Amino acid sequence: MEPTIHGFVLRHARRETLWVILLTLLSLPIYYVSLDIPKNIMNKAIVGKGMEWPTTVLGLSLDQVGYLFMLCLAFLVSVLANGALKQYINSLKGKLGERLLRRLRYELTSRVLRFPLPHFRKVSSGEIIPMITSEVEPIGGYMGDAFAQPLIQIGTLGTIVFFLFMQNWVMGLAAISLYPLQAYLIPRLQKRVNQLGKQRTRAVRRLSERIGESVAGIQEVRSHGTSMHERAHYADHFGTIYGIRFEIYQRKGLVKFLNNFLNQLAPLLFYSIGGYLAIHGELTVGALTAALTANKDMSSPWKELLDWYQQTQDAKIKYEQVTEQFRPENLVDAALQEKLDEEPPAPGPLSAIGLGAVDDTGLRLLENVTVDLGETGRVALAGAPGGGRDVFAQMLARLVPPGSGKLSWGGTDMARLAEATLGARIGHVGPSAYMFSSSVRDNILFGMRQRPVHPARRDPAAAAARQRLEAESRRAGNTDLDSEANWIDHRRLGADDPSQVDALLLELVAKVDLAEDLYGLGLRGRIDPKTHPARAASILAARAAVAERLSSPEFAQLVERFDPRLYNTNASVAENLLFGTPLDPAFEPDALASNPVVAVVLERTGLAQSLVAAGRQVAATMNEIFAGLPPGHELFEQYSFLTADELAELPALLSRVGADGSAATGADRTRLISLPLKLVDARHRLGIIDDAFKARIVEARALLRDSVGRHVAFFDPDRYNAAATIQDNILFGKVALGVARAEARVGRLVAETLDASGLRRAVLEVGLDFQVGVGGARLSNAQRQKLALARALAKRPRLLVLDEATQSLDAAAQARVMRGVLDAAGDALVVWSVAGEPPAGLFDRVLVFAEGRLVEDRAEPPRTQPPGAQTTTQGS
Repeated sequence: MEPTIHGFVLRHARRETLWVILLTLLSLPIYYVSLDIPKNIMNKAIVGKGMEWPTTVLGLSLDQVGYLFMLCLAFLVSVLANGALKQYINSLKGKLGERLLRRLRYELTSRVLRFPLPHFRKVSSGEIIPMITSEVEPIGGYMGDAFAQPLIQIGTLGTIVFFLFMQNWVMGLAAISLYPLQAYLIPRLQKRVNQLGKQRTRAVRRLSERIGESVAGIQEVRSHGTSMHERAHYADHFGTIYGIRFEIYQRKGLVKFLNNFLNQLAPLLFYSIGGYLAIHGELTVGALTAALTANKDMSSPWKELLDWYQQTQDAKIKYEQVTEQFRPENLVDAALQEKLDEEPPAPGPLSAIGLGAVDDTGLRLLENVTVDLGETGRVALAGAPGGGRDVFAQMLARLVPPGSGKLSWGGTDMARLAEATLGARIGHVGPSAYMFSSSVRDNILFGMRQRPVHPARRDPAAAAARQRLEAESRRAGNTDLDSEANWIDHRRLGADDPSQVDALLLELVAKVDLAEDLYGLGLRGRIDPKTHPARAASILAARAAVAERLSSPEFAQLVERFDPRLYNTNASVAENLLFGTPLDPAFEPDALASNPVVAVVLERTGLAQSLVAAGRQVAATMNEIFAGLPPGHELFEQYSFLTADELAELPALLSRVGADGSAATGADRTRLISLPLKLVDARHRLGIIDDAFKARIVEARALLRDSVGRHVAFFDPDRYNAAATIQDNILFGKVALGVARAEARVGRLVAETLDASGLRRAVLEVGLDFQVGVGGARLSNAQRQKLALARALAKRPRLLVLDEATQSLDAAAQARVMRGVLDAAGDALVVWSVAGEPPAGLFDRVLVFAEGRLVEDRAEPPRTQPPGAQTTTQGS
């Protein structure tokens, strides 16, 4: 990257900058004319000095009034021309600045992708993200003005000064007399502001880093009770930033005061000196008036020039401080990341020749490791933690470059191969697996997105818009690759056409022991009956089959089915009232009490006052039950619809609402209504929900359905509910509370029904659409680990490097997964770094590392049934 911001602008936008400069120079004569015409209007057209009427202009004979209007028209034309040209220049500057900002951000993000992995231990996302997003934001506006703005303002200022000297040289000297003083003082005052700006940037980055640590370690903060310690650190950081910002504010205020004061002295000189010259006849009134107008105009370009100077200093600081953070040593070669059409290496053995590595403290991690791993087989890496096996595994995956020596694959130095080439042929899974905020399917296929395979399908208008976007991307130095194109080559999965992809993914999921997890995710998933009508119809058939089985004496007590005519005792009052799945957050069960539409229905049915009275009774009962009970008492679990904080508020609420709740208004009334809405008749035996109450809720349900149809997907025995999960659609009811092992028995019943109807595959495919959350937060550690293994296997790599890739699994699951992975790997070379002794019978060789050296290379007894014996050859 260019070391200075002006070098960056000139390197990437020299032609555009020169064009803006040329237009700026062309605007100056027009501006001079707009200054000169008012003087001629005053002296010639109005006073008539030196004029004879009629006069001839461009062949036209004009009297004094005609001449006046001609000059006024000329003045209007000059003003419009000057304004239009300035508007065009400003538009060009804006486009130039935004394009350069886009290029800068692209270069910074590209460099993040090129950072050596050890560098990420020194920097946090809390530092990097603000630098790319907010810190460079002001730089974009400045880069468009970097050269044009001072030229415009200096040219404007010079034009005005030239005009004043043309009127009278004394007036010209008076106009510029104070500028040298300002030019001397302001840069010296600004120097300290610049230093403070650097301090502020560093302080904000330290604060960002601290906040990032608190967020990442929130579990530790909570478990150790160190929240106040964190707050103390925040207060110190905020205090430091406050002191710096306040000093900047004071110094900038002083600069502004001096500048304004000196600017106000100039009119005093004009009135005194100009008035004296006009009284003695050495200066016309028109010239004095024009000079005063011109002097008034001088303040604007001078102020803009000073602002530009301050912006220059700020932009220089920001650019230098940002870019210096993106120049770590050992950056990955950009060409290795950008090259997508490289010929793959010829099949051949993988060899390590004299590999060595040293960390940033000088500690030797690996020393002179030479070994031929072969072209295929199963190799285990063993040894104590820190002995070098983990570093060796990372080098094989080219995540860490060798400090010395090299890796040769099929006779080719791996350091010379493009990242996309190796990424398509090497699978790697480490001890911790990261998942991207997308679906399970997208995360499995993530490892196959090295290059676009097929262009995205677009209508003509969208295609034209995409072409314009790509052209602008090229002008801004960005890649023009289409992120919406199809980047997945289904043939690498072994599929003949895209329709076979899901089937192959499900095979991989089974190999890594993730099928049951995916089945559970699928049951929690949703489908659109308009997109998948056959699948929705099959689930309705499964609903009927489950209902039939639930009618038998063996299962009759497990589920209470939904019936539009009946109250469901295993659902809350709110759920019974709504009787559907909310499509709008305002209709979630916890929000019904404050929903104005629901309030109208409750008033019309007379339920509102009944709920207020019931809420008063619930509050009083809860207050009586929990008075004096220690935290953790079993009653807290039974009445879990109220939190400890809510229970603590009940005495104050009861004192305000009266004996029957009739005194409740506003928030208190809403609070009382919300309490009985949380009750579940089968669990909360408080004597409030009687048969009459249930009948009134069912009556209100029908009225509510007519009022909020587009906000709620109502339960209908004959229709698929697109807003509900597959499991809820199949059960179409509530699992009975108080029945031993009801949920487990219902789960088995549903699974048996789905298997019998051939729907398990459909549920698994819905599971592939499950959104895993940020960083895979909606998955367990074990699920993330298995998903990472499926991702590595999906591209059918020639080399599979696994570094303690099953450490989050229990022993039995580890054994199943290891066998499944080795089987799915086919004839690929698998190198697996394991903690402890490698399992017997799974590997051909074991390499033992200690203190950074390869201390043992032993062959293992042959496997009785080699994994992958029945699988196809891996893609190349």
